[in-house]
Amino acid sequence: MIFTGRQWSVVGRHLNMKQIPNIFTLLNLFFGCLAIVVTLQNGIVIQYTNDGAQYIDIPEKIWLASLFIGIAGVVDFLDGFVARLFNAASEIGKQLDSLADVVSFGVAPSMIVYQFLRLSLAKEQEGIDTSILWLMPAFIIACAGAYRLARFNIDQSQSYGFKGVPIPAAGLLIASFPLIYWHSPTDWVVNILLNKWVLYGIIFSVSWLMVSRLPIMALKFKNLSVKNNIPKIILLLITIVAAIFLQWLAVPVVFIVYIILSLFYKQ
Repeated sequence: MIFTGRQWSVVGRHLNMKQIPNIFTLLNLFFGCLAIVVTLQNGIVIQYTNDGAQYIDIPEKIWLASLFIGIAGVVDFLDGFVARLFNAASEIGKQLDSLADVVSFGVAPSMIVYQFLRLSLAKEQEGIDTSILWLMPAFIIACAGAYRLARFNIDQSQSYGFKGVPIPAAGLLIASFPLIYWHSPTDWVVNILLNKWVLYGIIFSVSWLMVSRLPIMALKFKNLSVKNNIPKIILLLITIVAAIFLQWLAVPVVFIVYIILSLFYKQ
């Protein structure tokens, strides 16, 4: 079969359209990589006051990791939207999306938790010399996210509802930690983020939520019916109110409400 010049042009345009969602997916991966880089570069710093007291903290620029993961989340939403818009969904796009997600919402958030654990342990007596074994649990998040994505890819029943918390939700939750740490007006919130046992609890809770088979709603509107979208509307209203009054602390609050609504209004 021999194609004419016009037919080759049509084929070329079709192939280009198919690649547009993949470009968005690769941008997701790109910003996830940037989040990892800035998290590693910021690390923890040790300074000494004039009276010789030791001061240990995370440089404020670690908020850039939160920014890049947030951008990755926006791009992750757009790649699916663009794929539907151009009718360009493909099997390679599905696999590529999972590979990008495991970096942006699995590995990058694990690095944030890793740094918070380092800071938490460093503030303890002789904590600087703590074994790396105490830091390794941070990467359970990335492992759980990878397993969750692999299971999702072979399950055809998760179109309008998920089995387990989707990895972007878990990743965005953890991405809020640096912003909460640096901008929270209350000391008790900061102290919670610097408690290693709380951090271990978050690691295992978030990881379990991802690999569980709990019915979690997808944030897609099936139609414009209010009745069929009540939990999503409630979540949206709570998100707006929480953002106004709680600022960045709204992220974990909305995450918890998201799970509660999903369990109450089972899909």
